[in-house]
Amino acid sequence: MKNIVTVTLNAALDVTYHVDSVQPGHTHRVTQVRTRPGGKGVNVAAVLTQLGEPVIATGFAGPELGAQLPGFVPIAAESRRTVTVVSAQDGTATLFNEPGPEVSAAEWTQLLARFDRLAAEASVLVLSGSLPRGLPPRAYAELIGRCPVPVILDTDGEPLRHGIAARPALVKPNADELARLLGRQPDLPADCVALGVPVAATLGAHGAVLSTADGVWTARPPRELAGNPTGAGDAFTAALARGMAHGTPWPRMLADAVALSAAAVLSPVAGAYDPAAYRDFTDQVTVEES
Repeated sequence: MKNIVTVTLNAALDVTYHVDSVQPGHTHRVTQVRTRPGGKGVNVAAVLTQLGEPVIATGFAGPELGAQLPGFVPIAAESRRTVTVVSAQDGTATLFNEPGPEVSAAEWTQLLARFDRLAAEASVLVLSGSLPRGLPPRAYAELIGRCPVPVILDTDGEPLRHGIAARPALVKPNADELARLLGRQPDLPADCVALGVPVAATLGAHGAVLSTADGVWTARPPRELAGNPTGAGDAFTAALARGMAHGTPWPRMLADAVALSAAAVLSPVAGAYDPAAYRDFTDQVTVEES
């Protein structure tokens, strides 16, 4: 079977701190710390690996990350860090995301060459996350235009707007990203339909909406969950990529994505999920056609 390929142009060193509670203006004692390579596409690839799917991850990696991400194009500037502070008191997660390094024109050219080689042998390609400095807002649109296989796009702001115009196979915004794209709170599912491309919009604890030319569906998780939601959207994207690679019908793909993203909330770090919870949730997600 061909590989699913994920692209993370703004990879990061993810640092997760666990504390008893978060109190602004106070000193906090960290009870546990986890450090790992991250960024949305890296997380998607990690979930796909846990699912047993063939996957290749690529993107840009600075000197500190390069040894941990061998399939990535090396860049001179250091990759960003992301810090997540998880409160044991109420399970909330507070995120601090650095903007990312400056990427040169020569480094972008190297990325394009690697992208073209991997895309030629891929089943599905996933473009995830923000853009580093030095790349234009049309960077994802350029990659979509060069890709001979279906593309899932998960980004925000102007890169999302330009990417939609390049007509990927599926876009995966969350509710906040949709609001920024539209300049107002979204009217679901009507606004998803109006975008003119297939859309899988995640709604946090309320589940997700999937709009395609074949129909519109809404799916809800079995119950509200306490945990770390930072990797839930990436697990959702991983399930979509797997479903598209295997030709899974849209409603079943949506149910699987919601179940997997819910199971990811129960994992302490992004890029992983709780396998037992995933098995339980798979038959409990409800899907309704609009």
